Amino acid sequence: MQFFAKTLCGGTLLLAAAGAAAQSNVTLYGIADAFVQYLNNGGRTSYSQRSGGAAGSRIGLAGKEDLGGGLEAKFDVETGYNLNNGSLFADTTTLFYRQAWVGLFDRKYGSLTFGRQYQPTFTVVYGADPFGLSETLSPLSAAVLAVDRNTLATQSITGRTSNAVLYQSPDVGGLRLYAMYAFAATVTQPVPASTGNVLDLAATYTGHGLYAGFAYQYQHPGTETIAVGPFSSLNLVAMEHFTGALTYRFGVVNIQLVYTYARPKDASHGSAAASVGAAHPVSIAQIGATIQATPADVIEVAGLERNVRGSHDNTPAIELGYDHLLSKRTSLYVRAGYMKNNGTAVTSWPGIRVVIPTGAPDFGASQTLVAAGISHRF
Repeated sequence: MQFFAKTLCGGTLLLAAAGAAAQSNVTLYGIADAFVQYLNNGGRTSYSQRSGGAAGSRIGLAGKEDLGGGLEAKFDVETGYNLNNGSLFADTTTLFYRQAWVGLFDRKYGSLTFGRQYQPTFTVVYGADPFGLSETLSPLSAAVLAVDRNTLATQSITGRTSNAVLYQSPDVGGLRLYAMYAFAATVTQPVPASTGNVLDLAATYTGHGLYAGFAYQYQHPGTETIAVGPFSSLNLVAMEHFTGALTYRFGVVNIQLVYTYARPKDASHGSAAASVGAAHPVSIAQIGATIQATPADVIEVAGLERNVRGSHDNTPAIELGYDHLLSKRTSLYVRAGYMKNNGTAVTSWPGIRVVIPTGAPDFGASQTLVAAGISHRF
């Protein structure tokens, strides 16, 4: 009995030690970011508090295990949230909206991961946007995600994809390759929709102050549950996305260029998309710069234009930013931006809808936004 008790106690201690060792490989991390905003939306002004201006507020768990021989198992699950009210960000039905994946990483052969992950196209563009593709205050994010009358049946680059298998090559002389294939997925917010399989290929090069990247993405057709005329749902056409990014750093200045072109496939005859002519190509061109004015002060600037081909819809935009580091983890920031919609374009910063008092789209409306906030990383 005494031997059994000692054995049980020893086994318990071994399990506890093993559990402690496993826990040491798991990291809790996150960002808490909130800002106050002034908005002039087509002549109507408003003040509000929002979340995730400099970087999206998030909480995540990342872990890894050394399997030996240069091989590691890794995982990352990350949720986004609105710091101003505590709700989940973007999709309240998805716990790990930002990412949720597991996979193997090898120093010689690269990595293979499975789950909800960032697209290679996102990876190509991320370092070339002065505002880090913020889902709240980046004008580039606004332009990519915009939906107007003439692009209602198209699919945009969402940045993340569910049900995805992703391969990333090791860095070879500054060159890295990416390949993703994702199976069909469904969402319920902001509107119920299903998307087809997605192929995303990319390559990046970094060296001698230069960064260059190119991505190609093909999206199979999908559907969206919204009423369009006599149709109860809208078919989303297949899309090809071509994306290029280029940056060059000299001294404290990093010049950043991004160009994207979204080419829709023809809508099937008699479909909702064909009947309303809502599948036009879209191009976006942005030039910007990030200036490290001092070790604690960063200035960002970006100007872009979004063009809906085959129509008179376009949106020029400009945004300025300033970040001041209080510490390695905490910063204060300011953003000021302006957009001018022409034709039937209704581009706006994510989370802001261009409207007039009657509730109809305010075509041709200009928008001015000023924001000031604080961001803390942990």
